[in-house]
Amino acid sequence: MSSVVDIFFLFWLGSEWIRPFRQTFGSAVGQRKRHLGYSQHVGFQDFIGNATAVGHLRESIRVDRFPHSMILAGPKGAGKYTLAVMLAQAVNCTEKPLTDGLPDFCGACANCVRIGESRNLDELVDAAVSARDEMRDTDKRETRVLIQTHPDVLIVPPDPPQLLIKLGQVRQAIHVAYYRPPIEARRSFTIFTSSAFMKEAANSLLKLLEEPPEHTSLILLTENPQELLPTIRSRAVIHRLGALAPAEIEAVLAQRRPELSARDRALTARLAEGAVGRALGIELSAYLAGRQEALLILRTALRDPDYTALFHVTETYRGGADGQQKTVNLLRAMGALVEDLLLTIAGTPELVRNVDIAAELAKLAEGLTVEWIDGAARALGQVEQGMRRNLLRSLSLDAMAVGLERN
Repeated sequence: MSSVVDIFFLFWLGSEWIRPFRQTFGSAVGQRKRHLGYSQHVGFQDFIGNATAVGHLRESIRVDRFPHSMILAGPKGAGKYTLAVMLAQAVNCTEKPLTDGLPDFCGACANCVRIGESRNLDELVDAAVSARDEMRDTDKRETRVLIQTHPDVLIVPPDPPQLLIKLGQVRQAIHVAYYRPPIEARRSFTIFTSSAFMKEAANSLLKLLEEPPEHTSLILLTENPQELLPTIRSRAVIHRLGALAPAEIEAVLAQRRPELSARDRALTARLAEGAVGRALGIELSAYLAGRQEALLILRTALRDPDYTALFHVTETYRGGADGQQKTVNLLRAMGALVEDLLLTIAGTPELVRNVDIAAELAKLAEGLTVEWIDGAARALGQVEQGMRRNLLRSLSLDAMAVGLERN
């Protein structure tokens, strides 16, 4: 028996299995620890956006035709994981409430509460990784991260450090699907939170999709269904979550992040690109700091080719984790600014994300060509490649700035 299975069953022995499982299987990384604002006692009426897609899924529960295999697609932060957990709660809620004539969940019964405890996935994965790091090297290599706060709902996140779903995780999902019928729930769920599968893991999952057990539903979450094998896509129902309008996200931010000014809410809503979860998680101060230095690069390249101030700033981009995160923030902001410049020269300034500096972007865009935009995008890619090769960051940024100078 593999270490994955050994550890999995360790938390199933005895009457206190939930507590040690919680302490061991816990969170991932993120610049800003965020919570979407959903408590365990909300229903579908509080899910933000995509009412049509959510309605179709609730209807499938009502007529007892919830799919055995489903791909839930949408941008990062659109609420795919939150919705998947809500669906598991709705199918297995013992109270079976209705809202608008469709199945909902009470959030208070034993099934709803225990399934809802898996909502804070980042924290659970972090705790799991920390627990694995304390194991012996021989056990650590064979142990895979699995999250389970309810005996009939298995969460399969990408396994660090490669952040891929691996064969051991899929084998455990197969074991649960075929050899462990629901114990306390009407239907068991396995939720894969990423479409980044190792090749052998994807092939192994295909076997489960070909002959899914009657009592099991598999949900695969992805930003892009094309990342999945065609044979996987053909065996699953695809539901898509679309982007929300900036005005809708601003309304959510006004309620969930009241510390933001109206100006900051407008900027955050557009940076989120239609994903409310991303909007709630954006660390705006870090973005603005990176953007200020990205603007310095653009101003130096396009307006004032005096590199004294620029070299003084890039000299602060040193090695280490802090320097790496600072560089990542700069490159993300630079990428957003370059995209906004493209939108401006294309005659669609209403689509720019950095709305608070739209006037300056319009001035910077004067005389720019699509060829310059293409060169800027390539330069950003070269800096990112240099980071992976551990090139000196300050020199990489200096070279990018010099290369961006308009001819």
